[in-house]
Amino acid sequence: MDKLLDGVQYVLNLGPTVILPIAIIIIGMIFGTGFKKAFRSGITIGIGFVGINLVINLLVTNLGPAAQQMVERFGLNLTIIDTGWPSAAAASWASPVAAILIPVCLIVNLILIFFKITKTLDIDIWNYWHFIAAGATGYVVTGGNWWFAILCAILYEVAVLIIADKTAPMVERFYGLKGISMPTGSTAAFGAIGIPIGWVVGKIPGLRKLHADPESIQKRFGIFGEPMMMGLILGVAIGLLAGYDVGEILKIGMSMAAVMLLMPRMVKILMEGLIPVSEAAREFMKSRFKGRELYIGLDAALSVGHPAVMSTALLLVPITLFLAVILPGNRVLPFGDLATIPFYIAFIVASRKGNIIQSLITGTIVIAFSLLMATNFADVHTAMMNGADFKMPDGATQVSSLDLGGNFLNWAILKFSEAYQALFGN
Repeated sequence: MDKLLDGVQYVLNLGPTVILPIAIIIIGMIFGTGFKKAFRSGITIGIGFVGINLVINLLVTNLGPAAQQMVERFGLNLTIIDTGWPSAAAASWASPVAAILIPVCLIVNLILIFFKITKTLDIDIWNYWHFIAAGATGYVVTGGNWWFAILCAILYEVAVLIIADKTAPMVERFYGLKGISMPTGSTAAFGAIGIPIGWVVGKIPGLRKLHADPESIQKRFGIFGEPMMMGLILGVAIGLLAGYDVGEILKIGMSMAAVMLLMPRMVKILMEGLIPVSEAAREFMKSRFKGRELYIGLDAALSVGHPAVMSTALLLVPITLFLAVILPGNRVLPFGDLATIPFYIAFIVASRKGNIIQSLITGTIVIAFSLLMATNFADVHTAMMNGADFKMPDGATQVSSLDLGGNFLNWAILKFSEAYQALFGN
């Protein structure tokens, strides 16, 4: 088992920029694109993800220090530190159940497609860590029950695939991604509660007919409504809240402007590679399974380049920190996952058709729930991190994250696991 886990870890350490192109080449060949076209698609997609990761790193390296400065400036004192999705993913991959769950999740996906329970073929192997995190949650709560851990992972996967199916038409309409679904665990989980909340918000008088999408804003404010200018303005505002000097404020402003301009272009490169494989998949299904549709399941990174998503996410950064202070019952200090907010609100923004005001109100409500869930998840989250020999941040007694601990589906798995343990445990 240790050798198997080491082999799996080696492959996963290559990251999505290597794993995804290999998966695309294999799938392209299966669907009959031919090696040349499949290889070209795989490499193009890999390059697109390299570009997306570079832009996301630009976002992270600027937002992280700014958030830390805000925390110090306003004297926030919360005992549970949000260590972010990278540490949560590392803890999940380090779980004893990780190696067995990768083939299990792949097989379950194929079985669900065969029995027409899902239309999504999830090739985003890297993001299987969300399913594994659910399994690791069950494993920790039940004191090492392997079968229950596998059940938790499968339940989470089924829920994510169903949500991905249901949201695929919306993803096509809003993001223009035909034949693509987004079975990213956190995106699906936040969307599961965010979409119905957004529907209610959209019915509020005064907000119902308010046009606040990027196009309407650009028409109203001219050059200052353009995505890069919005990024500049929001970056400067974050720098001011962090108490930066003029030079640092201008740097973060330019960085956020660059994120807003470059991200859609990186996604466009990625889509250039995806289109041939997506079309081949549709033709394959049409010729062999008449009337059946197949979605290619990919990372929600495809959605974060939309100006409405990035604008809403940047506005939510200071709001999330403010919520952490005033929200009764919260003990989580948001930090590591602040830069991941675009992934959490991707379905919310799409369901609100890019309306930034409605998306912002909905996102605020959802983040409030997420903070409370992350607080409740802290004991198990900390146990998972300790199991992975994670070094505790200075001054922290517990850790959690919005991505794992504040994720509605994983929190539901936590409650299910606790109920199981109370009924059948020792």
